[in-house]
Amino acid sequence: MSANHTKKLKLWELNRLSEEAFAQQKKFPLVLVLDSIRSLNNIGSFFRTADAFNAEAIYLCGITAQPPHRDIHKTALGATETVRWQYRATLAEALTELKEKGYAICVVEQAVQTTLLQDIGQLDAPGFALVFGNEVDGVEQAALDSADHIIEIPQFGTKHSLNVSVCAGIVLWEFTKKYI
Repeated sequence: MSANHTKKLKLWELNRLSEEAFAQQKKFPLVLVLDSIRSLNNIGSFFRTADAFNAEAIYLCGITAQPPHRDIHKTALGATETVRWQYRATLAEALTELKEKGYAICVVEQAVQTTLLQDIGQLDAPGFALVFGNEVDGVEQAALDSADHIIEIPQFGTKHSLNVSVCAGIVLWEFTKKYI
């Protein structure tokens, strides 16, 4: 392979959208719903990932901190300014609102009966609300009970879970493939 094909690109060579162009761009009908996420760094990572995958919005629920916050900004790298977000006091309030707007509620959790992530191509809806839970307790049971789908990422190692923001990146990429 020639050096021209392997040269690392500089930031200005990436041809990224401006914030104004990104704001005008039609978003994929994907809404991230954060259920009492504790880590400010994880919250910032959600914003950055939502920006990267052109998600429509983020709903921050329960104890999930809201921008502006120095520690959210540290990992979001400005994505709190490009990704639309809203706060809801409870997860139930957010899910009721999104369901009324026609979103399929997809809880990302390990449960007795799940849809494996690689099978989400079979899911059909005008939009998807992807619910991610607290780093210790996961998503509250009431959300699982009202979910249209419970999505699970297959894992093959000794640990039983992934970091929630890593999980979001994996799930968002798989859902984003439905729209590209």
